[in-house]
Amino acid sequence: MQIIKYCHLLLVSLLFLNITGCQKQPPVQSPQVPPEVDVALPLKQKIVEWDEYTGRFEAIESVDIRARVTGYLVEKKFKDGQTVKKGDVLFVIDPRPFEFQVQRAEAQFQLARKEYNRAINLRKTNAVSSEEVDRRLNEFKVAEAELNSVKLDLAFTQVKSPIDGKLSEDFINVGNLVRENDTVLTRVVSFDPIHFEFEASQAQLLKYIRLDRAGKRPGSDTNPNPIFIRLQDELTYEHQGYMDFVDNIIDRGTGTILGKAVVSNQDSVIYPGLFGRARLLGSGEYEAILLPEKAINTEQTRKFVYTLTTENQAQRTYIELGPLLDNGMMVIKKGLMGDERVVISGSQRIRMPQQPVTPKIIELKWVEVDTMMTKVSEILSKKQGGDKSTDSSTQTPDIQP
Repeated sequence: MQIIKYCHLLLVSLLFLNITGCQKQPPVQSPQVPPEVDVALPLKQKIVEWDEYTGRFEAIESVDIRARVTGYLVEKKFKDGQTVKKGDVLFVIDPRPFEFQVQRAEAQFQLARKEYNRAINLRKTNAVSSEEVDRRLNEFKVAEAELNSVKLDLAFTQVKSPIDGKLSEDFINVGNLVRENDTVLTRVVSFDPIHFEFEASQAQLLKYIRLDRAGKRPGSDTNPNPIFIRLQDELTYEHQGYMDFVDNIIDRGTGTILGKAVVSNQDSVIYPGLFGRARLLGSGEYEAILLPEKAINTEQTRKFVYTLTTENQAQRTYIELGPLLDNGMMVIKKGLMGDERVVISGSQRIRMPQQPVTPKIIELKWVEVDTMMTKVSEILSKKQGGDKSTDSSTQTPDIQP
């Protein structure tokens, strides 16, 4: 009996030792390594800002061609949509009635001249009074004016283009009666150069006025500031021109002001009515603080970046952004001095304030993609001394596309 009890105790002891031996020992925790992030100093670069506008192209000159005499249309001398030069004959109105009027007026003119000359000779011998000479002179001048008038009407039977441009279709066919100063025969619009029209807000207008008064950017109402435009199917701003007009009143309905630019259109790619996206100088040249767009974080409506303390702890620094440049760099208006160490990538690893990080130093490089500034001085130099006093509707801008 005692032997059985002893064996039972021994078995229990062995089972207890086996259970305690199977328990795992707690792992030894190694110290946590701070996450690695890419860190760089902000880039400082001299830039100019560009303001963007959506606008529409409009012909500088657009003329409805009307008949200046009444008569029957006998000939059409152009093809619909044709490009014409100033003075090209477009339509011919039956000239025969006007030729007869010229012959009649010519005969009356010759008679009046002879009567006037005869009166002068008779006056030398006092055969007629001076009043009779004056009457014959008046008849002569009336006959001369009538002859010039019918000659002008005869010339108007050839309807000519008043400008260089592109024609529409004919609005009336040969054989129809056209009436003086009433019947519209066709339309011609100028193509080169062409106007780009857009509207700027009151805030933008005030900004330009302040910059002009401070001497940082000349106003477009008195200076041909460069403008660059792209069409809907273009990725770059290929079409260049210069500001030509700023209106003198704010539209009360929209609160905007109208601006116009003259744009070269030598290859006639741009049609009146097309929409375009334009860039206009929005500032003078200044040294900007720049960061890649990926370094910017958002907290509701506020923007911030992570900067590092001297102990390599990440902290939020709230900033105010300027425009996004074409090379992906953001202009930092406020919040940074330019000597801070900023987290460029890896900010998703920062999960708490003042979190220690392991900085990996990188260098930001400026990539030049704005080719517009290289053309600005060229445009301004060509317009130096300007033709602002000359009507822009008759001038072709000295700009190469």
